[in-house]
Amino acid sequence: MGDTIQKITKSTGIEKVVKFIAGEDCGCDSRKDALNKIFQYKKPICFTEDYFKYWTEFREIPRDYLTAKEVDMLCEIWNYIFQTKAYYCPCRSCSPKPFQEMINDLNEVYKTYNP
Repeated sequence: MGDTIQKITKSTGIEKVVKFIAGEDCGCDSRKDALNKIFQYKKPICFTEDYFKYWTEFREIPRDYLTAKEVDMLCEIWNYIFQTKAYYCPCRSCSPKPFQEMINDLNEVYKTYNP
């Protein structure tokens, strides 16, 4: 996983931006190690800046249900972070459990940014 993230960040230029903003130690190595311990079978990658901002705002608002737009974004972000081969989005009229699991997964990834 680490090699993949490093290749992506180098090829997109994100690595230089992160090092510029955060200094040489941006926490990527410790975040990578934490993610590998949490998700042994799923291999998540880092949030994009836009997804990170969205997820930060999403977490700030307590909610009892998800809007259609929130479901779409949840699925989009989760599929991106966990690099799914086939796009996955649970049935909207079924149990909320799969959505809660997706939220929990993304929250675990999110927590590695601010342990």
